[in-house]
Amino acid sequence: MPSTIGFIGLGNMGGPMAINLVKAGHRVLGFDLSEAAVALLTDAGGEKAGSVADLAAQADVVVTMLPAGKHVRQIYQGEGGILDNARSGTLLIDSSTIDVDSARAVSSAAEEKGMLMVDAPVSGGVAGAAAGTLTFMVGGPDKAFQEAKAFLDIMGKTIVHAGGAGNGQAAKICNNMILGISMIAVSEAFVLAEKLGLDAQKLYDVSSTASGQCWSLTSYCPVPGPLPTSPANRDYQPGFAAAMMLKDLKLAQEAANSAGAATPLGAEASSLYALYCNSGGNETDFSGIVNFLRGAG
Repeated sequence: MPSTIGFIGLGNMGGPMAINLVKAGHRVLGFDLSEAAVALLTDAGGEKAGSVADLAAQADVVVTMLPAGKHVRQIYQGEGGILDNARSGTLLIDSSTIDVDSARAVSSAAEEKGMLMVDAPVSGGVAGAAAGTLTFMVGGPDKAFQEAKAFLDIMGKTIVHAGGAGNGQAAKICNNMILGISMIAVSEAFVLAEKLGLDAQKLYDVSSTASGQCWSLTSYCPVPGPLPTSPANRDYQPGFAAAMMLKDLKLAQEAANSAGAATPLGAEASSLYALYCNSGGNETDFSGIVNFLRGAG
């Protein structure tokens, strides 16, 4: 049965996700500060919401895709926000990547209002958002997860219930810490291979079938040539920008410090991506760090 879905945050990820909900037959009300982003949704059959309050008042389900924890807290808990205007029983899905503490605080506030909420950050990039093949890492109560899954299945391919509130965010930042560390390792190996006179394709042929195999190598190779679909072959135009990787690595370090966990490689990866971003790599793909490492050498 079609639902009325309010979608807040129609950027590179949120826009395609919202359009997939329209294609599935739902009424989608969109809100974004960018008129161009809203226009892409309305052109696809969605509707423009006049305000967050208006959107929340009409929606059976609200999905948010926002930049940071402060934005999530404001849009849910601020004056004229979602929690003050949505009906009791409304399902709330936050697909932003934010700090665990903010996710749990907003979830607790939603529960007090009689609403069901999950934190459901994503992996899969812009291509996955458009294709509806994202991976969702979901935190929240069982009932909220079961209700959310019907909508997440439209936007994604793999839906994992990671546990209680905030655990979706925990899974996301742990996963992306692995990704950031492994991309640096793969990049260092290719830079070393160059210095030793080893052809990049030869290293790829060996490591892609040996113990060095990992996603950063075989799905997102950071040097041009071996993997035609990787950003390295289009001048490192971002699928996942270095600035976003740095954001996630910083979130991982904040969580590690709060939990008392030792993450020395995560800390080093965060430092290296900060140097790369500050040297002009901010808007390039995160795999472009290979060029920074080549220059550092």
